Amino acid sequence: MKRAMLVLEDGTTIYGRGFGAVGETYGELVFNTSMTGYVESLTDPSYTGQILMSTYPLVGNYGVCNEDYESDSIKASGFVVKELCKTPSNWRSQMDLDTFMEQNGVPGIEGVDTRELTKRIREHGTLKCRIAVYGNEEPDIDSLIQRTIAQPGISECEVVDRVSTRTYKRVYDGQGPEIVVIDCGIKNSIIEQLKARNAGVLLVPFNSTSGEILNAGPDAVLISNGPGDPSTLKHTIATARELVGRVPLFGICLGHQIISLALGAKTYKLKFGHRGANHPVIDCETGRVFITSQNHGFAVDKDSLEGTGLEITMLNPNDWTVEGIRHRELNIHSIQFHPEAGPGPHDTHNLFDNMMTIINRSVSR
Repeated sequence: MKRAMLVLEDGTTIYGRGFGAVGETYGELVFNTSMTGYVESLTDPSYTGQILMSTYPLVGNYGVCNEDYESDSIKASGFVVKELCKTPSNWRSQMDLDTFMEQNGVPGIEGVDTRELTKRIREHGTLKCRIAVYGNEEPDIDSLIQRTIAQPGISECEVVDRVSTRTYKRVYDGQGPEIVVIDCGIKNSIIEQLKARNAGVLLVPFNSTSGEILNAGPDAVLISNGPGDPSTLKHTIATARELVGRVPLFGICLGHQIISLALGAKTYKLKFGHRGANHPVIDCETGRVFITSQNHGFAVDKDSLEGTGLEITMLNPNDWTVEGIRHRELNIHSIQFHPEAGPGPHDTHNLFDNMMTIINRSVSR
């Protein structure tokens, strides 16, 4: 049996059973409240630089299926669970979670009181942490604590560079509008939603220039989701600013924050973030409430939107954070949550239809 320790930056040390790869990993400890979707979450590029903790107590019971991957591999730095199921039962399962983690070289720890840890994060905010999975020889605890304290925070890590495409990548030749996606760590589910609407999809690196993007002849530009602090992406923000008014511009999650920053708004770090598949969002025009999938640790400061030309279209009734914006005059629209909902409810799939309608109107002019 593998042994494991979870060390927090405040000096807390928690012992448990290890699974996945043997070794050490570090990151920002965050929790996700979804009851299912651990494969999608682990492979979501937005979790790069973070150690994921599931609040649902039993994880792994339906195994792992590669059709559920949101990228080519696990992107979370580690996984913390209450109880790991090692005998999954599902007709789609191709392997158990322990094997999946080991093949990807990612350590995990089980036997942890995830309820108590979640309550601590809700009270104190996200914490830097480190997981050590080992055999008989226990690591030096004091050294682990010191390295955890010294490790960089999420705002000090260049995480988007790890998950963005390195080259221009044609992923679909649709017969509809041509959409250039600035890839900050896009999920496969978003690409599938665009393909389902017959859009042409070209992925470009996060540090592409506006000139390079416009030379590709897009009918619209979408800035994708991704990990980390949006304010550190100076190049992407500048590119977005230069695209304003020249092509319809859309953003999802991190892309929503980048667009806001490009137009002069500000962002800030949430205490413990929004991560789960049951977050309510209010449409400010209709009053309708949608249940959404979310995964973000930063938000747009709604007071900073004044004078930017942007207006709020959606809000989160839990804490009244900004969930959607649009420009009063230009074709600029963005949302903080994940309309593709992988995993999660399908309440907001229609937003992709709305995006295509806006693009088609612009093309027909």
